[in-house]
Amino acid sequence: MATRDYVKRGKTSRKPTRNSKKQPPKPAFPFKWAFLALILVVGFGYGLYYLSTSEPPEKTVVENKTVKPAAKPQKREEKVIPPKPEEKWSYIEELENKEVKVEANEPELSIRPYLMQCGAYRSASQADERKALIAFQGLESHIKTSQGEKGLWYRVVLGPYPMKREAERDRNLLRRAGIEPCAIWYWN
Repeated sequence: MATRDYVKRGKTSRKPTRNSKKQPPKPAFPFKWAFLALILVVGFGYGLYYLSTSEPPEKTVVENKTVKPAAKPQKREEKVIPPKPEEKWSYIEELENKEVKVEANEPELSIRPYLMQCGAYRSASQADERKALIAFQGLESHIKTSQGEKGLWYRVVLGPYPMKREAERDRNLLRRAGIEPCAIWYWN
């Protein structure tokens, strides 16, 4: 029995069918519903206007099923504010003229300056990229080469810093920019 090749058989093109049914005409704009909505909106607006301009009705009291108009309220006497009491404490006057002395210790300057290393790379191009990223943050860095056990290393270094606090400030600035890790050491 011969095998049939169904892949080479082309698909038959179908002609688009036409709907012989006519679509119903689109309904006209519903004027009667629009008119009814307009009347309701105008009536609501008039009701709000009427309520805002009319005075509230007088209250009536019901006693023994007899309706009597409420008595008009009499004017209330103005309440007199009592005089301000004298204070029992005198701390306000004492604190105004009080002077506090605080002795602040000055930060100790270290004998050796600090450096911050933000990467050690095998290739000079990687070190240059890290140096450029640091330069975009407004800091100046330089590349030091050092010979290690595994070969030549390119270290990206910032500093020297006379105080560790300044190095930490720059490290936090670099950390917020996504440049990590940076280590702070004594300058060699």
